[in-house]
Formats: sequence, structure tokens, C-alpha cells
Amino acid sequence: MGIIKPFRIKSFKNKNPIIEFENVSLSYGNRLILDNINFKINQTEIFGMLGPNGVGKSTIFNLITGLISPKKGKIKINGELVNSYPVYLRTKKFKIGYVPQYGGFFSDLTLLNNLRAIGEIVIENKNLMNERINYLISKFELENIKDIKSKYLSGGQKKKLVIALALLSDPKVLLLDECFAALDILTIKMIQEIIINLQQENNITICICDHQARDLLACVDIAMILSNCKIVAKGTPSSLIKDINAQNAYFGNSFKIS
Repeated sequence: MGIIKPFRIKSFKNKNPIIEFENVSLSYGNRLILDNINFKINQTEIFGMLGPNGVGKSTIFNLITGLISPKKGKIKINGELVNSYPVYLRTKKFKIGYVPQYGGFFSDLTLLNNLRAIGEIVIENKNLMNERINYLISKFELENIKDIKSKYLSGGQKKKLVIALALLSDPKVLLLDECFAALDILTIKMIQEIIINLQQENNITICICDHQARDLLACVDIAMILSNCKIVAKGTPSSLIKDINAQNAYFGNSFKIS
């Protein structure tokens, strides 16, 4: 699959950092996961994370949302130190949406009732909630399946539902964990287009981690490679695949985007 993104980050684009990791380290028991890592995600940027299993990609999401705390280092959102902030405060104050790799919806509820269940939690005004739900159903073309129980939806339909659920609170930052996993080619292209449209139309900052390197690189502005607890390379997709450290740690010598 070739690159589908119509543009890459340019000098005129907003480069104000919205998420910053400063000298962050984390261990699970005696196992070191992240070792003194530093990176920034800029506002309205689509940022990607690649690396082998167990390298810490999902852990970084958990650190951003506050599910876990770093052993040392600083995590900042909008320039504010958030190490001690609980999950609910981070998501509410800084408007962070999260799309998990698995699940993320109520299987025995219809698509519409899933949206209503979460909408009642994150949107106080009922009229506004209904407007938001109708907007998302229309945006993701879910009208024909809104009354079907979620457990009967296809993989792509479930993914669209979970993204819609994450967007109910009108987030400024959207985290997507393995969003291309176990999807067919056409569905992957659909998810890529959704991601790019969210950036262009809604000015959302998006962070993606995935093992599908070509699919991820097709829609991000910047990506980084994690290996052996470190960030070994970072850059635009075209520069990253030429980076010798990225090749040695992840891509190999024969990898190409298209």
C-alpha cells in the first residue's frame, strides 16, 4: 500500500508540544521497560510508535492517560506536569480520548445504545449529547447498523464504533492502540482516511501505535522506533525507513513503504 497522506508536517504547521516525556523511565519489578526516554508530540500532529512486542508502546499510552506512573521523569500535557494527576482528571482537563486494541464497547448493547451509555457519562446536556451522537453516526456512516448489537458487528464496524465512542467527549488528543490489527485491506484504508480526516477537519492530535508498519507510516507525520527500552530513531516516514538505527532495530534492510 502506498502513502495515502496528502501532506506531511510543514514548517508552518503548529509545532507547540501537547505531550512531552522528559527522562521517563519505568520498570515492572526487575524488568526495565522504558529507559530515560524523551520525545514530544506536537498539536494537530499524527504521531506513530513502532517497535517489537513488549517494547513499551502500550505502556506509553498508559503513562499518558495516568493508568501507571513513571519510576522517574516528567510527563507534561499542554506544558503542565501531570505525574500526580489521576486518570479522570487528565482525560477531562486535557480532553484525551483512548481507543484500546481490544474491546472498548458493550457487546450486548446496540451500537446506538453504546453511544448513549458513554454519552450520558461524558456529556451533561442531553440535547447536546443527542446532537453529538447523531453527528458521529452520520460522520462514520453507521445509520444502517445503529440498532444492531455490537457483538454482531464486523471488525471494521466495531473499530468505527470504538473510535466514535472515544470522540463523544470531543477530545483534543486521540490515542489509538493497534488500530489496524486483524483488519482487511479495505477496512485499514477506511481507518487511515478517518484518522487523516480527524486531523484535517477537527484539528485533533493523534498518536498511533501498531505493528503494521506500512499502514501506520501511510498516515502519520512523524514516527519513532522503540527498541531495548530506548527510542532508537525518530523522523518522517521517508527519513525513518532510511535510518540505519531503525533498519537494524525494526525494519531490516529490505523494507519499503510501497
